[in-house]
Amino acid sequence: MAMQDDSQWTSLETKIAQLRKLQEEALQGGGEKRIQKMHEQGKLVARERIEVLLDEGTFEEIDMLVRHQSRDFGLENQRYLGDSVVVGLGKIEGRTVCVFSQDFTVFGGSLSGAHAEKICKIMDMAMKIGVPVIGLNDSGGARIQEGVVSLGAYADIFLRNTLASGVVPQISAIMGPCAGGAVYSPAITDFIFMVRDRSYMFVTGPNVVKTVTHEEVTFKELGGAVTHATKSGVSHFVAENDVDCLRQLRRLITFIPLNNSEEPPYKTPSDPVDRMDEKLNSIVPSNPSKPYDVKEVIRMVVDDGDFMEVHDRYAENMVIGFARMNGQSVGIVANQPLALAGVLDIDSSIKAARFVRFCDAFNIPLITFVDVPGFLPGTVQEWGGIIKHGAKLLYAFCEATVPKITIILRKAYGGAYDVMSSKHIRGDFNYAWPSAEIAVMGPKGAAEIIFRREIAEAEDPEAALLEKEKEYRDKFANPYLAAERGFVDDVIEPKTTRAKICWALEVLRNKVDKNPPKKHGNIPL
Repeated sequence: MAMQDDSQWTSLETKIAQLRKLQEEALQGGGEKRIQKMHEQGKLVARERIEVLLDEGTFEEIDMLVRHQSRDFGLENQRYLGDSVVVGLGKIEGRTVCVFSQDFTVFGGSLSGAHAEKICKIMDMAMKIGVPVIGLNDSGGARIQEGVVSLGAYADIFLRNTLASGVVPQISAIMGPCAGGAVYSPAITDFIFMVRDRSYMFVTGPNVVKTVTHEEVTFKELGGAVTHATKSGVSHFVAENDVDCLRQLRRLITFIPLNNSEEPPYKTPSDPVDRMDEKLNSIVPSNPSKPYDVKEVIRMVVDDGDFMEVHDRYAENMVIGFARMNGQSVGIVANQPLALAGVLDIDSSIKAARFVRFCDAFNIPLITFVDVPGFLPGTVQEWGGIIKHGAKLLYAFCEATVPKITIILRKAYGGAYDVMSSKHIRGDFNYAWPSAEIAVMGPKGAAEIIFRREIAEAEDPEAALLEKEKEYRDKFANPYLAAERGFVDDVIEPKTTRAKICWALEVLRNKVDKNPPKKHGNIPL
């Protein structure tokens, strides 16, 4: 029997060497010069960002060897391994996440059919295994050479964003340009981070704006991080640089569950449940017109004063964010007397409504601190649709079935009292401080209406108004009539607030509340 000649076959060692060569090529992205240029701009490249985001040594890349299949406009000569996005799975504080990171060194991070297929694959994986999707966006937009293929590819991603909404958390970090159709994927996700002076988002750029509307505007002014954090509310967080952005994102992940069937993460508390802060007993001024900082109240109540505020620069009359109570992750919603006296307006209603719906979708209990004099009056608000926008917050609280605990700190006037997670819209435990004023309107306005004739006929109308205002305040501007009706479960001493909330959360741990069967409601958009 003739001996077999193995010389015609490639050895396994040679094949492994070939694999390693391809892997090294893929790791180079668009090449050393382009990587160096990113570094000179103060930016990390795609894989470096992933290394900062994830626990060390946990990233497992997939689709590293994917290449685009285009043959037009010379693209057949530029087939970079991995195309222009890095995708895979890793861990943040030991918990699995799916991540994609667009690589600006390859075709400016532009989206091709292959690029989108990689993102869609990792999103499908996230849905199958029930973990968050984190997108690190840095892209020049659709790859023009691929024409309608890239447009259809965007839509494939948008569909997955929509189907994943409320199932797994979706977080976007905008770390460079994001324009045109590319902005809609981040817009559907739950939270958006932007980097100051290095990232921007807009549907149409400054040149198109100038042509169509004749407005002169810079990239930064039109769609920079500060613009979207203060004016549009598109961005939830602003970071100083890439590393700061990724560290903030890691922190956010620690407050939220991996999916909608999981409980929020628990952190063993070091802060005693029964801790009392005497400052709470004096933080609300005796003068009802004098402001105070509700963030101080929040920090004095939550575990270790650790509060991660969301949208801190937008609609500042409303404060929202994440904290822990006895180790349990909670969502905080609070009126801010320091800004517009804490009134509800269009922006603050939308801001809080979306946050409430996120918390409800992902089983995060809601703690609401109330000090609201009503809705902001005026033509700007009425013509802008305060009726429908204010109704969004009402709808969100009504719809929410997670544990809901409400503390009325001071004012709770008119319809705004109802909206702010009142007992009437399924608040589970509603408490009031002795400083609470629960009434249809403020004492002065009420006195002017109720005692109009008496005040007009008095010898000294101003003195009469003050007297009637005091009479109304003494009778109605307090929490005790509401307590008599059971609209608040208890009037509590402010320093006991933390203990009351922790107790209520423990009681509500196994709460079951359901909405009527339906495809979905029709929230007033």
